[in-house]
Amino acid sequence: MSSDTAMKKHHGSVAEYRASEGKTITIPYRGDVNGTVQDILGGIRSACTYTGSKHLKELAKRATFIRVTQQTNDMYVPFEVPTVPAVSK
Repeated sequence: MSSDTAMKKHHGSVAEYRASEGKTITIPYRGDVNGTVQDILGGIRSACTYTGSKHLKELAKRATFIRVTQQTNDMYVPFEVPTVPAVSK
């Protein structure tokens, strides 16, 4: 956990030698976690089907990972929690 919020919550503050990573967001409630888990499992099943993997262990051997250059994920921008600027002493 190295977002600004997490470091303040668990360590009291952000150490001067550390940079915060990530951001804090609030996602609207979408229902029981069971539905989300089922969606994830469905995606894994599809990936196994696409790669011809009969077992999950085979998926890592058959999949090809592609490096992308986009550094930010704008999907969650509407849900960002505003941050309070740090007060320097």
